[in-house]
Amino acid sequence: MVTLPQTRIEQIKKRFEMLEAQLHDEAFSGDYGRLAAEYAELKNIVALLQALESVRKEQADLAELLADNNEDSAMRAYAQAEVPQLAAEAEELEKRLQILLLPKDAADERNVLLEIRAGTGGSEAALFAGDLFRMYEHYAAAKGWKVELVSASEGEVGGYKEIIAAVAGRGAFARLKFESGVHRVQRVPETEGSGRIHTSAATVAVLPEAEEIDIEIRPEDIRIDTMRASGAGGQHVNTTDSAVRITHIPTGIMVVQAEKSQHQNRARAMQVLRSRLYDMERQQAESARSSERKSQVGSGDRSERIRTYNFPQGRVTDHRINLTLYRLDKVLEGELDEIIEPLITDHQTALLAEMGEGG
Repeated sequence: MVTLPQTRIEQIKKRFEMLEAQLHDEAFSGDYGRLAAEYAELKNIVALLQALESVRKEQADLAELLADNNEDSAMRAYAQAEVPQLAAEAEELEKRLQILLLPKDAADERNVLLEIRAGTGGSEAALFAGDLFRMYEHYAAAKGWKVELVSASEGEVGGYKEIIAAVAGRGAFARLKFESGVHRVQRVPETEGSGRIHTSAATVAVLPEAEEIDIEIRPEDIRIDTMRASGAGGQHVNTTDSAVRITHIPTGIMVVQAEKSQHQNRARAMQVLRSRLYDMERQQAESARSSERKSQVGSGDRSERIRTYNFPQGRVTDHRINLTLYRLDKVLEGELDEIIEPLITDHQTALLAEMGEGG
């Protein structure tokens, strides 16, 4: 039998009742949207709790009936047949509740800063970085998320040496956070006459978008340099010094923005810097929290090879969960849920095991 945290369940019930009362109070003047979202989340948990209580009552009634030796034999046989079915129902509800009661990642509902950089493989790596960006663009479109380009450095024959984009939408970080790491591609380049397969790589970093209240950046901790912007092939060259480079002195993190507006460059560079600092803090906190265990999924280790895209075989392999799909074309078109869902499930299983060890 699954063990559920009764104290937390009682807290959830009380919180749900309080939210329900507040949201139905015409005089309520608080943040309605935020409370409504929390209410909707808790409503799912409360509905499962009510279903579980109903099943447990049925189980108690059956146990009472079976304990009564004066009961009709046909009725006792019917009750006996119901016992395993109700037990399975209760176990399924308990498992679903256990998942919903797992500690939430505070960043899950945040927007995302998506960074993709070409790694080993030269021009082929830049082309692959472009493929990955389009894959995430298609996935975001399917989810109804908005993608806004922050900065891009194009490859010599296409693709990107580096591209950064903001992805805005409900639960964006929750679904994309397991994409951080090294993505490897195996394919025959168009320029390869002998048909030899080349291996290239690109690094993906998925950062939860930070707000000003999350990270305090003191003016004395940053150095801002402006310089003349110049793009590939002379594009976007401005007559004024519009490119902005911001260096965070304590960490050495450097962000460069080189679009047309210096004011916009400064704002976007600060946005990227803030998110990188916030992500660094999260990584350090996670590392300290899980120093005694190593969670492959969700570790966010940018140097870890997480996935291989093999074109000759039409195969995608996620090395963290030993998942292989022969649907490379569909995956690159943005059909990522077949990979992301098992990654989330694996992460939840690891959390449940960790809670079990802690309990």
